[in-house]
Amino acid sequence: MKIAIMGAGAYGTALGGILAEKGYDIDYYDPKLCKEPLAGVINGAAFVLLVAPSFAVPYLLPHLPKKIPLIVATKGILNIEWVKDFADVMVISGPGFADDIKAHQKTVLTATDARIIEMFSTGYLSFDFTDDVLGTLLCGALKNVYAVLAGLSGLEAGSAEWEEFIAEVCSEMRAILKANGAKPATVDLACGIGDLRLTCDYPSRNYEFGRILRDNSAAKPKKTVEGISTLYKIRRGELVVPETAIRLKQLIEASRQWN
Repeated sequence: MKIAIMGAGAYGTALGGILAEKGYDIDYYDPKLCKEPLAGVINGAAFVLLVAPSFAVPYLLPHLPKKIPLIVATKGILNIEWVKDFADVMVISGPGFADDIKAHQKTVLTATDARIIEMFSTGYLSFDFTDDVLGTLLCGALKNVYAVLAGLSGLEAGSAEWEEFIAEVCSEMRAILKANGAKPATVDLACGIGDLRLTCDYPSRNYEFGRILRDNSAAKPKKTVEGISTLYKIRRGELVVPETAIRLKQLIEASRQWN
């Protein structure tokens, strides 16, 4: 069975490596790294796995076949409208750094479809489950934004202040999911609190860049920092932000001095 993978970065190749180990025929499309045309990568694919950075997704989606099942692993999508034209959409998300997956470290992710569990489960990778596609997408996007705030606030993982921050953020995320039509309980899965705890610490790019912003508010990311691009989408109104989301509103205000 062929899987067409959109994105040949660290995470895309980590997930692709799992599929290759399990005997799937994989082909990558990444305009920066791959020469093969998009049509050639997709041809004959049973699934399309989307692992491209979120800023590239709007440019890719119009060119993807709408009838082939789409597995979304990109973290930074705030609106189900992005994929509304696809007949079959599922999400894989959670606390897995690419290097850890490649090193076969035990990891638990969240899946929104049993087919993901069948395709990706290994001795070191397992899953919890929800049918909440939107909530899983939102958790994957929001945890990066809050990780920037954790770094900007100078929080140290494991400290009392950090634990308090995680608890407050989980409460905010539940309120945000509810306000946007998703299931608040999804925050309690690997894609929510599990990924949040992982990302609000080193070596997360989002956390590290927050630490950089703490010392230099004019700093610009040298690599993709999904939390920053997602934050700007939130500022543009792509997410309903309830009044109780105090921490998120704090970051939105702080970000106005960055550009």
